[in-house]
This record gives sequence, C-alpha cells and structure tokens, in this order.
Amino acid sequence: MKVSGYSGNHAHSNRLTVMWVAVGLAMVAALSYMLIAWRVLGVGSLQDSDAPAAIVYVCAACYFVGGLLILLQKRWLLMTGAVINALVMFFFFSAYTNKLDVMFSAGGLATKAAQLLLEIALLYLILAEGHLHMPRLQGH
Repeated sequence: MKVSGYSGNHAHSNRLTVMWVAVGLAMVAALSYMLIAWRVLGVGSLQDSDAPAAIVYVCAACYFVGGLLILLQKRWLLMTGAVINALVMFFFFSAYTNKLDVMFSAGGLATKAAQLLLEIALLYLILAEGHLHMPRLQGH
C-alpha cells in the first residue's frame, strides 16, 4: 500500500538532515568541552583538583571523532555512540546530583543540552535505519 505523497526519497532526506544535525551537535559538545578547558564556560564550584585537566580534552576529542564517525552511517557505530553518550550523561547526573551549581552551570548546560539532543538524533537514526531493513507488508 502506497501512501499518497510519500516517497522513499523523503525518508532518506530526513535521515540525512538528522545525520548532519547529529554531527553538528557532537561538534557543539566538543567545542563546549574545549570552552570549559579554556575557562570560557564555567562549571560551578568544581575545582581543577576535582578532575584531571586532561579529561575535558579527552571528552572534546571523543565527541569530535564520534561526530565524524556519524558520517559513516554504520548502525553499529551509531548504537555504540548512543550507549557511550548515554553513559556520559548518566555518570554526570549521578556524580553531580547534589551539586546543582555544577549541573546548571554554563558548561554543564551547554554540554548536556548538546548531548541530550545528540542522543535523540542518534536514536532516530538507529530506529530509521532499522525500519529501512524491516520487511514491508504488501497491502491492497
């Protein structure tokens, strides 16, 4: 059964748009971590001694590389990225649940907003890819 006005190209176009949005969000997360490292974005009451200085550079590099890997459009990479991104957010919220000044700091909000939207985009891409490979029912 064909839906009037629907084409496979429309679904492909949506996936490409979401893919580029996801890449952009990964780059925003990477840039946000760099801005934290350069002390442009604050992170509340966290002191340099609270975390190794290298961690923000590692996070930035991971989001930069991860963003580029989205372009490969491999489902297993998208799934791996979604799991890792979810873990990053989980660990952040677990670690700073009682430190609202960190959670609602410029750095906390910038990174987590980008990561949350990235997670949504990755899940869309994963589900859209899975939907493309599902057998279609033939209708009247």
